[in-house]
Amino acid sequence: MSVEIDPQELGFHRPFTAEVSEVLRIRNPNSHPVAFKVKTTAPKQYCVRPNSGRVEPGKEVEVSVILQAMKQEPPPDTKCRDKFLVQSVAITGDKEFANLASIWDAIEKSSIQEKKIRVIFLPPVGAPAGAGNVETPVKPSTTNGATPDVAPPAYSSPGDFSTSQTDFKTDDNEGKREELPAAGGVAAIATTQNSDLSPEQLKQQLLQAEKVIAQLKQDQEGLRQRKTAGADKASSKPTELAQTARSGTEGVPIKLAAILCFLSFMLAYLFF
Repeated sequence: MSVEIDPQELGFHRPFTAEVSEVLRIRNPNSHPVAFKVKTTAPKQYCVRPNSGRVEPGKEVEVSVILQAMKQEPPPDTKCRDKFLVQSVAITGDKEFANLASIWDAIEKSSIQEKKIRVIFLPPVGAPAGAGNVETPVKPSTTNGATPDVAPPAYSSPGDFSTSQTDFKTDDNEGKREELPAAGGVAAIATTQNSDLSPEQLKQQLLQAEKVIAQLKQDQEGLRQRKTAGADKASSKPTELAQTARSGTEGVPIKLAAILCFLSFMLAYLFF
């Protein structure tokens, strides 16, 4: 069962650097309820609320279609190639209380009714005639009387204000961190990798591993000894400085005594 669409073309008035909204009316002239979906060839450019729903017999639903704000105003001669598609299907008695998603999943494609809506760019509201471009339908060119094969546009469901406009998909491997195995894990990996080797080869690898471990231990002991010797040298320096200071301070009183004796001698010589 088909629905009635008003308007037949969605015209958005400039400027497009801000959001522009238009209303699409979907009316059900049938005697049974109808489920509908709204799709577009540019789902990232438009927001639709609601983008799907149900229309009771003799009723209509208003759908808000918003053109997202553009970073730059397109030239006046720009022709919009965006299109909308309204799909509708009858809700029979056995599906009266079924979920809309289950209705669309169980329906056959041949029973889906479709109506296409073209999008046009219009001049600003109140502008004089001819101030902006008014698009006219473009007819496909023909060659020798034959219409060329043109691939139909791909329609997708646009964003809905009631839900997030972007569906984030989680990767199964996301959030998993690669961890380095511990010593036991290395041994387990080596055992599994070397399970096909002969016992003699395994013994040789074991001996090599023991040599490597012993060499590492020796290197660690050497580093410790070097650190200890450096610490001893560092601790001996303050002791030497203290001794030097003491020797210097011990010599100071002798010099002072000599100077005092000289001064007393000069005073005695001058005044007596």
